[in-house]
Amino acid sequence: MLNIATHMDFEGQGRAEKLSRIIITLFGTVGLVWGYIIQQFSQTVYILIAGVLLASILTIPPWPIYRKKPLNWQKPRPDPQTTQSSSDETKKKKKN
Repeated sequence: MLNIATHMDFEGQGRAEKLSRIIITLFGTVGLVWGYIIQQFSQTVYILIAGVLLASILTIPPWPIYRKKPLNWQKPRPDPQTTQSSSDETKKKKKN
């Protein structure tokens, strides 16, 4: 089966959000200036849409640059109720 990563680490999420904000702000500013120069608001919208698409392509998929520092999860501890009920069952089996 394919080993496709479907997660980002915590720092990668922050990096992706920062990058998307920079791209969208840059494209919005450039689009606003260009639309003002040529007096076409539609050009502003088109440039902003291009920025959103570029930001989406660069930040939504979990690229390797967003997975550099994975979290080390602790192993789960056994549930005390489950442990107690299983030990009770083994005692009952031994009695029979």
